[in-house]
Amino acid sequence: MAVLEKILSELRRASLYETEPLLVKDQSPFLNTAVSGFYTGSPEGLLEKIHQIEADYGRDRSKERRWGERSLDIDILLFGNQSVATANLIIPHPRLEERRFALEPLLELRSNARSPLTGIPYRQICDSLPDQGVRRI
Repeated sequence: MAVLEKILSELRRASLYETEPLLVKDQSPFLNTAVSGFYTGSPEGLLEKIHQIEADYGRDRSKERRWGERSLDIDILLFGNQSVATANLIIPHPRLEERRFALEPLLELRSNARSPLTGIPYRQICDSLPDQGVRRI
């Protein structure tokens, strides 16, 4: 949290959630949360800072298997009500609406959040998903 407080003002964090792996099953459960705060730069600038934080904490993307274990994974789920589609960044996160492990902590922080693309409440989307092994701890 202290590292994120250096780049996001008014930082808030949701509870921790333990989640069973969705796609690659032969790994330990994941710990997930969400944070919310204000960033004064661009979404791309935030992504650069996030990638540096991940690297500082030992993440080496070249040694990972897709959807496998990793030391730290920070995703930008939303950036205000903006939608972004560049070669390196898509906001809202392209798989957000499939992932209860991302939606549950997001909704803890922003219970009335809606998709900036469709206007559909994320609570409605989350409630339509199967269990997915997400447990608040």
